[in-house]
Amino acid sequence: MTGGLNWVLTNELHQQIDSIGARAARAATSDLAADLDAIRKIAMANGLTPAVCIVHAIGSALAQGQRGPMIADGLSLLRDAVACGRTDSRTGAAFAAACSIRLAS
Repeated sequence: MTGGLNWVLTNELHQQIDSIGARAARAATSDLAADLDAIRKIAMANGLTPAVCIVHAIGSALAQGQRGPMIADGLSLLRDAVACGRTDSRTGAAFAAACSIRLAS
């Protein structure tokens, strides 16, 4: 995604993230994990390093049985990572650290 933010892609990913958020309390963990994996693949294909880091952290939290506000907070951070427009490893590390703190609280 060099040369600026792709708003069509950002909007598509935000819709997918919102869909996960709307279903997070009642959907099967495997379904949520599959949806997160789809977001991860799109993010990787488009160089959205910060989003990939967040998807991994949310997936790990789901696998540990976490739901509710922690997952909602992670999804909020994922929306920010998708929209930030940066693809460098430092930004990815900053988002990963922020997610780690939020999901540990």
